[in-house]
Amino acid sequence: MRKHLYKIILLLFINYTYSQEITYKGFVQDSVQSPLPNANILAFPDSDDAETAFAITNEKGAYILRLQKGYTYQINISYIGYKKLVVNTTATEKTTKNFVLQEDVNTLDGVEITYKIPIEVKEDTTVYDTDAFTNGKERKLRETLKKLPGLDVDREGNVTSNGKKITNVLVDNKPFFTGNTKMAVNNIPANVVDQIEVIDNYSEIAMLKGLQDTDKMALNIKLKKDKKRFLFGDLDVAAGYKDRYAVHPNVFYYSPKTNINFIGDINNTGEKAFTFSDYMEFEGGFSKILAGSGSMSSLFQSDFSQFLNNNDFKERSQKFGALNVRQAINSTTDISGYVIASKTDTDTENQTENLYQNNNDPFTENRTTTGNANNFFTIGKITLDYDPTYKEDFAFNTFVKLTNNNGLNTINTNSPTNTNSIRTANDIDALTLKQNVTYSRKLSDNHTGTLEATHSYTIDKPNTNWQTDKEILQGLIPLQTDDVYNIQQTKEVKTHSVNAIVKDYWVLNNYNHLYFSLGVNSTFNSFVNEDVQLLSSGEINNFNTADFGNNLKHNFIDTYVGLEYKFRTGIFTFKPAVYQHYFNWSLHQLQTKTTNTKTVLTPEFTTEIKFKNGAKANFKYKANARFPSVNNLASNFILRNFNSVFRGNANLENEFFHTTSFNYTKRSLLRGLFYNLNVRYNKKTEQLKGETQLQGINQFNSLILFTQPEDNWVFSGNFNKRIKKIRAKYRGSYNYSNFYQLVNAETQKNTSGRFSNTVSLETVFKKGPNLEVGYTQTDSDYNTSVGKNKYRSTNFFTYLDYVFLENFTLKAEYNFDNYVNKDRNIDNTFDNAMVSLFYQQEDSPWGFEIKATNLFDTQFKQDNSFSTFLISDSKTFILPRIVLFKISYKL
Repeated sequence: MRKHLYKIILLLFINYTYSQEITYKGFVQDSVQSPLPNANILAFPDSDDAETAFAITNEKGAYILRLQKGYTYQINISYIGYKKLVVNTTATEKTTKNFVLQEDVNTLDGVEITYKIPIEVKEDTTVYDTDAFTNGKERKLRETLKKLPGLDVDREGNVTSNGKKITNVLVDNKPFFTGNTKMAVNNIPANVVDQIEVIDNYSEIAMLKGLQDTDKMALNIKLKKDKKRFLFGDLDVAAGYKDRYAVHPNVFYYSPKTNINFIGDINNTGEKAFTFSDYMEFEGGFSKILAGSGSMSSLFQSDFSQFLNNNDFKERSQKFGALNVRQAINSTTDISGYVIASKTDTDTENQTENLYQNNNDPFTENRTTTGNANNFFTIGKITLDYDPTYKEDFAFNTFVKLTNNNGLNTINTNSPTNTNSIRTANDIDALTLKQNVTYSRKLSDNHTGTLEATHSYTIDKPNTNWQTDKEILQGLIPLQTDDVYNIQQTKEVKTHSVNAIVKDYWVLNNYNHLYFSLGVNSTFNSFVNEDVQLLSSGEINNFNTADFGNNLKHNFIDTYVGLEYKFRTGIFTFKPAVYQHYFNWSLHQLQTKTTNTKTVLTPEFTTEIKFKNGAKANFKYKANARFPSVNNLASNFILRNFNSVFRGNANLENEFFHTTSFNYTKRSLLRGLFYNLNVRYNKKTEQLKGETQLQGINQFNSLILFTQPEDNWVFSGNFNKRIKKIRAKYRGSYNYSNFYQLVNAETQKNTSGRFSNTVSLETVFKKGPNLEVGYTQTDSDYNTSVGKNKYRSTNFFTYLDYVFLENFTLKAEYNFDNYVNKDRNIDNTFDNAMVSLFYQQEDSPWGFEIKATNLFDTQFKQDNSFSTFLISDSKTFILPRIVLFKISYKL
C-alpha cells in the first residue's frame, strides 16, 4: 500500500509541476528613462483556463511576467501619478518589452478602480489582494495565507513573512484575541477576507513608530465590505469508532463599534487548542516597554508550564472555550476583554534508557513512566484604550490566571544498583493577578514621553506525594522503616512585584536621537516548603530534624538609569546604549537576615544596515545580569523527585553573560527569492552551575556561582526560491556548545553539536493539486569525559492539498522517520500518515468530511536528550489510529 502511495505522489508531482510557460520581461520607466520602482504589472488572460499573472518592478524598474504559452493577455501597467498603460499580447515565445509611462498632470481627486493590485509594497507594509491568489475553495485563513508569496504557515499555525515570525494579528486594525496567530489562522473563515496587510517594525502606539526599536511584525486582516457588520462562523461536529468525537464551533460578529468572537473545542482526538508556546506569548507579551529592561526567570520550570509542555500522549480529551469582546465607547475610547478556559485529561507513557556519565562508574538505567494528568486553567484580561489624539495614548489592563492541575504517575526503574516502582501524585493550585498602565504623550515637536507601570501578585501551591514499597534516596532523606513509604511535600511560593519605567525620546533632528530611561523592578518573595513521611501508624516523620524544610523571605530591587544614542549616516543606523543598575536585595531565613547591594553596568550596541537592493543587516550586542529565583536561595534541603534532593545557596549573586547576534536578510519579489542568515553567540562568564553527587541513580544537587566561561554558537539560515509554479525551500542550523559538568567533585568540560538541514519542494498552483515533499536530517554529537555519542534522525515528509471536481478537497500528509544511535545499537523507523476528504457545494452551508490520523497505527516515536551528566534515549507512545466523520455548517 505504501509503495503505491509513493508512486501516486510522485506521478502527481511530476505531472502537475510541468507547465509550458514563457517569460515576458523588461523595464518600466518614465519619459526621461528614469526607473519606476514598485510599479504594478498585471496580465489578464482571455480564458478562464489560464491564471492572471502579476509582477512588481524592482529598484531598477525591472519586471518579469510568466505567461502560459498560447494564451492572449491584456497587460495593465500602473504607477501612482502616471497614466495607466494597456497593451495586448499573445504568449508565443520569450519576449523582452520595455514600457514608458507618461505623467498624469490631470489626476482627478477621485479615481474609480476597476481592478485590484495583487501585491502593493509601501515602505514597511505589503498589501495582498487575496482574490488574486485563491480559488474560493479555501476554508480557513491558513489556507489563504499559504498561497500568498512570501508568507508561510506551519502545521501549528505560526506565520512567517519572508522567514520573519508574525507576532501580532489584527482584524480591521484591531487586535484579534491576544494577537496570537494560531487562533486567527485556524479559525477565521477564508471567505470573509478581502486583503492581508503585513506590517514590519510594527508598533501598537503610532507615535512611537520610528522611535522604539521593534522586531514585531503584524498581520492585519481586512474584511470584505459586506462583512463589516455581519455574523459569520462555522460549526464542526465529528464522531468516530471507539467513541471518538470532536465539536468545534466558531462564531464571529463584527461591526464598526462591536466585535465579538467565540471559539470552542471539545474533543478526545488529541487536538490542542492551547499550547505551551501560547502560554509563553501570554507571559512575555504583557508588557511592551519593560521588555528587556529587567531580569525574568525561566518559565520552563514553572509547575503550570510542565502540564502544557507535553505534546505527545496515548490519550487526551479537551474542553476549551475562548470569548473575546471589543466595544468602541466613542471615537477615542475602546474597551476590550477576553476569557480563555481549558480543561484537559491526558494519559502518557514513556520508555527511557538513561546513560549516566559518571567517570568512575558509568551505567545505564531503564525507566518506564506511565501517567495521567488533569489540567484546568482560566485566563482573563480587560483592557481600556484611550486615544484622544495622535499625540496622546493611554491604556490600562487587568489580567488574571487561575489554575488547578493534578497528575498521577507510576515510574518503574531498573539499574544495576536499584529496581523500584514509585507512584507520584501532584496537585497544583495557582493564582496570578496583574495590572498594567501605559501612557504615551507627545510633549513637544522633539520630545515624546512614555510611562509604564505593572503590579503583579502570584501565589503557587504545589503539593506532591510519593509512594513506594522500597526505600528511596538512602542516606539522603531520614526515612523510618515502614511497609509502604509515603512521603508528602507541600510548598507555597508568593511573589509580589512592582515595575515601572519612564522614558523620554528626544529627537535632535532626523539623523540623531537621544533616549533617557529611569526605571525600577522590585520583587518581594516568600518561599515555604515542608517534607514529611506519613507512617502507617498514623504518626508523622518530619524531615525538619535533618535540615529539610524552608521558610524564607526575599526582597529584590533593581533601580536603573539608561542612555541611548541613535544616529543615522547613509545606509547605517547605530544605537549605542548603556544601563546603570543599582541592585539591592535582602534575604531572611533560618532566623538570619542579610542585606546586599551591587552596581552593574550593562552596555548594549545595535547597528542596522539597509542596502539599496532591499537587503537588510542587523548586528546586536547586549550584556545581561540575571539574579537567582527565590527557591535557589533556600539553605535547607528540598526533595525534588523520587531520586533527587536539592539544596540552594543563600550566598548566590547574579549571573553575567554576553549575547551577540548578526542577521542578514534579502528578498526579491521580482525573482521570487528570499533568504536570511543568522549568527548568535552567547558567552557566560558567571553563571549558576549545579553540582551533583551521584549514588547510583540518586542525586544530590546544589548550586554555586561558576566563573569558568562557557560558549554557545548558533548558525541558522533560510532560503526560499520560486521557479515557475514550484517553491524551493531550505532551512538549516548548527548549534555548538561547550559546557562543564560538576559531578562527584570532578569538573569536566563537555561539548555538543547539533546540525539540522531541511530541504523541500512545494507547488503553488491556483488550480490543481498542490504538493510539498521534503527531507530533514539532524545529526547530534555529544562529547563527554566518558566517551562520544552520535545520533542521527531523518524525516521524509509530504503534504498534498487537492481540490477536484469543483466540490471535493483531498488533504494528505505522510512522515517517515528513522532514528539511529550507533554507539548504543539503536536503529528504529516509524511512520505516520493522515488523510482527509472534504465535500461541500459552492452555494451550500453544509460540508462533509472523513478524516483518518495515524493511518498506519504507529505506536511510538523516538528522540534523545542530554544534560551535564545524563544522556537519554526515549520512546514516547502516541495516539492510535483515529477515523472521524465530520459534518460542518457555515453561518
